[in-house]
Amino acid sequence: MRIGLLALQGDYAAHGRMLDRLGVAHVLVRRADELDSVDGLIIPGGESTTILKFLEEGDFLHRLRELPGTGKPVFGTCAGTILLAEEVANPPQKSLGLMDITVERNGFGRQLSSGVLQGSCTLVDSPMEMVFIRAPRIRRVGKDVKVLAELEGEPVCVQQGLCLAVTFHPELSDETVLHRHFLSLIPNAKELPALEEAQRV
Repeated sequence: MRIGLLALQGDYAAHGRMLDRLGVAHVLVRRADELDSVDGLIIPGGESTTILKFLEEGDFLHRLRELPGTGKPVFGTCAGTILLAEEVANPPQKSLGLMDITVERNGFGRQLSSGVLQGSCTLVDSPMEMVFIRAPRIRRVGKDVKVLAELEGEPVCVQQGLCLAVTFHPELSDETVLHRHFLSLIPNAKELPALEEAQRV
């Protein structure tokens, strides 16, 4: 198993360190053809408009939209969530449209411009640490989208098929739950000893 980190802009290095903790191989992805060699992709936080500008070169956007259909999961965090959304507000912008959600850029405003909070997650019994940095807000969730985590009743982590979107930065926390969940979406992932060991982290 090898995970691709979209390395056009943003905090992809922090995701790499998280995958190192879990004993999972990863590579930096900067060209569309490099998607062929990975089993899943993480789209990191950063500046969504800047990432989008790079993706509009060549057939990158088209190739990304095809990934879930080929059985490869996609995990978007913060700006990555904006790019996965079907609809983007404040202001509107182009996106991959892979998830039936509406996301508002910088939706939490200054009260969550930066902070570490505790929210609920269906994947664990105890509160989850959530690191917010100029976080987007999920304003609408389609009927086929599952809410996996909430903060004060609002969705902050959602999943639709092989697409996972998080408005905060799990790669900056000690929590490994969401990265492990993403990895579990990869066919045969649970057969890997490294991931089985990570389940006990």
